[in-house]
Amino acid sequence: MRSAPAVLLGVYVLTVALALPLAFTMGGLLQAHLGNSLAAERVAQGVDYDWWQEFSSQASGIGTTFTPAIIGFAATLDNISSVLDGQREAAAILGAIALYLAAWTFLVGGIIDRYARQRTVRASGFFAASGVHFFRLLRLAVVAAIVYGWLFGYVHPWLFAEWLRDHTRTMAVERDVFIWRIALYAVFGGLLILVNVIFDYAKIRIVVEDRRSALGALAAAMRFVWRRRGQVLGLYALNGLAFLVLVAAWAAIDPGANRSVTMWLAVAAGQLYVLARLALKLQFLASQTALFQSLLAHASYTAAPVPSWPDSPAAELLR
Repeated sequence: MRSAPAVLLGVYVLTVALALPLAFTMGGLLQAHLGNSLAAERVAQGVDYDWWQEFSSQASGIGTTFTPAIIGFAATLDNISSVLDGQREAAAILGAIALYLAAWTFLVGGIIDRYARQRTVRASGFFAASGVHFFRLLRLAVVAAIVYGWLFGYVHPWLFAEWLRDHTRTMAVERDVFIWRIALYAVFGGLLILVNVIFDYAKIRIVVEDRRSALGALAAAMRFVWRRRGQVLGLYALNGLAFLVLVAAWAAIDPGANRSVTMWLAVAAGQLYVLARLALKLQFLASQTALFQSLLAHASYTAAPVPSWPDSPAAELLR
């Protein structure tokens, strides 16, 4: 992943580009509400919760997402909580999320191809690989959407709205109920991790092995994960630990609503965290690709291509 900084830069630019229209829309709503009032001066100096409550009470559309949970580390906790509690995203941003997922589905084929080759490819080669694998990965994304929809639409309500209620209704100690809830969070989180890992390796098998069948790649990924479960889970645990370290570091340095920190410094800190999150996401993918190649590589199969003239790195430098 470190040898391909252009991939990280491209993914970051895409993320910012898709977020900017929402940011400008939100900025327009805030400007229209504040105008030249005294509240505008107070907000410019720091968080004004009285004004914030007034704005939230009459907000609609994308304005409903402007809550205290968007400030610094609170946003990270809110995202994790939303996943574990199965909360739906606001309708106002579903379009942006769908657009981001479509763009990521297009790019991920080129990203995996770049990591599998382990050498520099030009933009034409990167986007060619993205285009070749796009519709295959899109079919896989449809299957993934069905699986995640089943998990959040049926499994999550059954665990937390039915099973937990039925098994804790006679408990008199709140601590016992809390322990059961934590246990169910662990179960549901484990299911999400398992599904995420399988679909990650399905993407890798589509690209590295040039598979055309999304279902065939998914079945092959299940076999790979089961047969190599020790290495797969070990790698995921290492990457997960890196994520926890990043979150802990962000919690330590997050300026939050500190009035002594300038707005632009807080924005810069937030963007550095976004960049680090994207780097970690790409590291997940790069390490999984490397593991797959190292475990199943042999001649003309999944081994990284041997540089040969005129496609060697030396030839590209000469050009």
